[in-house]
Amino acid sequence: MVAWFDRYLRRHLDGLSQPLWSVPPPAGHPGPLVIYCNHPAWWDAAVVILLAGKLYPGRDHRAPFDAAMLAKYKIFERMGAFGVDLETARGGAQFLAAARTILSDPKAVLWITAQGRFQDVRVRPLGLRPGVARLPELAPGALFVPLSLEYAFWEERGAEAFAAFGPPMTGADLAALPRAERLARLEGALTDTLDRLGADVMTREPERFRPILAGKKGVGGLYDLWRRIAARLRGRSFDPAHRSPTR
Repeated sequence: MVAWFDRYLRRHLDGLSQPLWSVPPPAGHPGPLVIYCNHPAWWDAAVVILLAGKLYPGRDHRAPFDAAMLAKYKIFERMGAFGVDLETARGGAQFLAAARTILSDPKAVLWITAQGRFQDVRVRPLGLRPGVARLPELAPGALFVPLSLEYAFWEERGAEAFAAFGPPMTGADLAALPRAERLARLEGALTDTLDRLGADVMTREPERFRPILAGKKGVGGLYDLWRRIAARLRGRSFDPAHRSPTR
């Protein structure tokens, strides 16, 4: 599925990049990882699957999923998603029970869209679900890492996808805080990462980013075919991108 989403994203988006300052959590961390992110778009699941496969191929990846949506997209269940009822207290208890089991494995990575719903990247406060603040109590040896996701149209036909990791926090340090303060700490870290990524995206300067994968450039179809033929007739190489890196 990582390979399938790799091809799918290359075909439909202009690419996936992360800013130069973004440092993914170390794959060699001796305990589990909890990577929690905002939830701006349908593409989030595809981006998370790609990051999981490319950055942590030797780890076991799991993610909570709205139970109603998982019933429609059962393929995600085979990729590590588990259903959570977002509307009831029973669903919260199910999430914590599943998380306890998952995080008992030191090679586990738990990916959480911590807002629990689609929400624009500009909305403040983020409104993280309180369940994410309970996890440090279950796994003090885990590393908690904010991940900001954003999508923007620049100069190509497809949108650009961006992902940025913020500074990690240890579960033990978070568990030492009262729950309300712990939730505020987690939300503040994700907000800071989102704001920093957003500032870079607004510059529209590709040199601020390094690519994770590159998408399809150009308009496509007959128009790009005509441009390719015209370039060949003139003895020039053909670059389908709207703005060539050399210009």
